[in-house]
Amino acid sequence: MVPDRPSTPPDVASPARRAIVLMLCALVIGGAASLAAIGLTDAVLWLNDVLLIAPRARVQYEDAGMLVPVATVAVPALGGLIVALIWRYLSSAGRVLGPPDVIEAVQFERPLPDLRSGAASTLAAMVSLGFGASVGQYGPMVYLGAMLGGLVRRLRLGVPNLPAIGVACGVAAAIATAFNAPVAGLVFAHEVVLRHYSTQAFAPTTVAAVTGYVLANVVFERPALFLVQFEGVQHGYEFVLFGALGLLCAALAMVFMRLILRVAAHAAQSRLPAVLRPAVAGMALGLTALWLPDVLGIGKEALRFATIEGAFGAGELAVLVAAKITLTALCIGFGFAGGVFSPALLIGILFGALFWTAVDGTGLLPTSGIAVYAICGMMALTSPVIGAPLTTILIVFELTRNYDITIAAMVAVVFSNLIAHRFFGRSLFDVQLARRGTDLSAGRDRARLEAMPITTCLTTDMIRATNNEPPEIIQARLAASPWSEAYITDTAGRFLGVLPQGGQTLIPPALHFNEATTVLDAMQALRGFIGDGIPVVNSETGALIGVVSEASVIEAYLDISQSLRREENAVL
Repeated sequence: MVPDRPSTPPDVASPARRAIVLMLCALVIGGAASLAAIGLTDAVLWLNDVLLIAPRARVQYEDAGMLVPVATVAVPALGGLIVALIWRYLSSAGRVLGPPDVIEAVQFERPLPDLRSGAASTLAAMVSLGFGASVGQYGPMVYLGAMLGGLVRRLRLGVPNLPAIGVACGVAAAIATAFNAPVAGLVFAHEVVLRHYSTQAFAPTTVAAVTGYVLANVVFERPALFLVQFEGVQHGYEFVLFGALGLLCAALAMVFMRLILRVAAHAAQSRLPAVLRPAVAGMALGLTALWLPDVLGIGKEALRFATIEGAFGAGELAVLVAAKITLTALCIGFGFAGGVFSPALLIGILFGALFWTAVDGTGLLPTSGIAVYAICGMMALTSPVIGAPLTTILIVFELTRNYDITIAAMVAVVFSNLIAHRFFGRSLFDVQLARRGTDLSAGRDRARLEAMPITTCLTTDMIRATNNEPPEIIQARLAASPWSEAYITDTAGRFLGVLPQGGQTLIPPALHFNEATTVLDAMQALRGFIGDGIPVVNSETGALIGVVSEASVIEAYLDISQSLRREENAVL
């Protein structure tokens, strides 16, 4: 999709009206996103109980002959088939929609994909999670919140940047609801989605996050993800261990992310029919779950038990980490709908517990217990995957209300992000976007310039002539115009060359572009260029499309820069 050229905001309302509109939108979006997130979570839990995915339900029916083993294999496979049918018949996008789509829409001021595809993606995520696929629920919740917030785009309320702020409000409320963490929800929306902090966005996003938190915790009294008792870091040298754990988590996070990308690429090229791919992944998951039931679903119970000393043995932890990484990549790559946030949390907490088990097993160093290492591992692995180190640190603080464990997690998160950012990229979302042609690694302004084709700066109001037109007539037209060059084509419209004012023979242009040239490419190519304009030629037919002037390229750059500055410095 070609990005729109930034324009001056039309009909801006008064500051008081803007403030009222933003606060009302934040309240409505925050409430709607929170209720939607709660509804999605409850629907998944109900399906887990009915379909014998939840550990408690499996225990209740463990004496019912082959019921549990058959359900363990059949349910994920059936879920995969249903998800494939949803992609085929209900979704026009034909794929899962998630945080990368939200980021792309906000950064390029585009609408989100159509509501039908968004609803189908949410339904597919509910089926995937409910039928036990090894995927996460927070990515779908983020998209659901963004989809609800994005509806404000349809309103004409005279508030600049309202569509992006509405999306950020929905995302913040969804995260606040999911983690009981309003501050983390607020920061996630700014850190991952908006990628800037402005007064205009900060106030409504805060209101939305708090609304989500109040609905989830005060009105519906949702339980916390887990509770941890921690007395504090007892030995100074343990901070070195936290740093080492962060480095190891960075390596594991890169393995996890690369495997997801690789499996998805291989699945797209495989001869296996698309309608069967999720079912095959579901069957592989079910067969593995016969021996390792903790790989089913998002693994909330395993998440809680991982912080308890003795709940898992070292061998069991290592096998679970390897199985969860492999099966999550398989499920996501083969078409199940879901995110990577929850699997990353589980893999990280299991690996942190494994790290502590290894250190404690040596008997050389007294430690502060398994809980702090499990939490550090969880956040050190998750933060590079979602590209939000500050958010993960705040989630730790808001989940545990413990300052010591937050400092320990901060050390692990910092080292993990340093390594992963250097050798992989800012996040899995950014790498997925880069593979679609949207590279945000060098900044928002560069990404917008790179995404804008030079044809948006085109003019066709130049001196254009055919090669059978007498030169004196062309020169007369040039003399009566501000142009110093005429652009000559043959009778079929194919570009032949440039005829300068006063010249008698065609000369090749010093520079030419085609329809694939971006504004960024043009700016780099224009260094040292002297002339009226640069012809833009169709790369296949050779036809002259139009001419781009230096002024129009500079104007496009200034428009984008000013649009970003207005957004980042906007006040209520």
